[in-house]
Amino acid sequence: MRTRTLALAAASGAALLATITLTPAAHAGPASGTDLKEGSVSAADLLAKVTSCSQISNGKYRTDEETSATIPVCGKNGAVFWKADMDIDCDGEITVACNEDTDPWFQNGTAFETSAGKPLNAEKLPYVVVPSVSSIWNYGDAGIKGGGVVAVIYNNKVEYAVVGDTGPNKIIGEASYAAAKALGIDPDPETGGAESGVTYILFKNSKVSPIESHSAAVTAGDALAKQFIQNN
Repeated sequence: MRTRTLALAAASGAALLATITLTPAAHAGPASGTDLKEGSVSAADLLAKVTSCSQISNGKYRTDEETSATIPVCGKNGAVFWKADMDIDCDGEITVACNEDTDPWFQNGTAFETSAGKPLNAEKLPYVVVPSVSSIWNYGDAGIKGGGVVAVIYNNKVEYAVVGDTGPNKIIGEASYAAAKALGIDPDPETGGAESGVTYILFKNSKVSPIESHSAAVTAGDALAKQFIQNN
């Protein structure tokens, strides 16, 4: 993952404490478009549980290099969450949409890899970037791991993703090309993204296996989202 510059602005509970490993299952719904609905839990029901923040980070994060630090990591039963922007991560496997020509910050690796030991495919796999470990917050200490399940919510849509990469230790709010596209956000790594309004709910001690299976993330995400609502 790379540090964004001004390009984006210029372009305008206990039940969850056990590790969950799920294998691929049938996709619950379409992966793009205005009628996106993955699983059976609505965006409104999830958002209703994250209206207030019990801050667990030692400080706050910036959304971009040039902004002030205003974003805390918040704790809930069985999850952590933050509300931020979405920068586009195109790192990983070289594809038509994600490469050195399309992305000035492109890196051909991701912090977490496929079951075959290869970089993730940002063009095809919805994944979320977590800040690298720092004095502000250590995602591992909070039960967040590579392949962990994330519910990403934007414009009344829910997209399930995995924790796929790490980024700068003072910046938060980034997801893969595929995650952005599925949510109706411009996925262009240089000029796309969303300036605000994105909620990331990361479920503690969860893990999709294999990490590259989006259908497994949807199956796990739906189950975890139901437990999250029940326990909060």
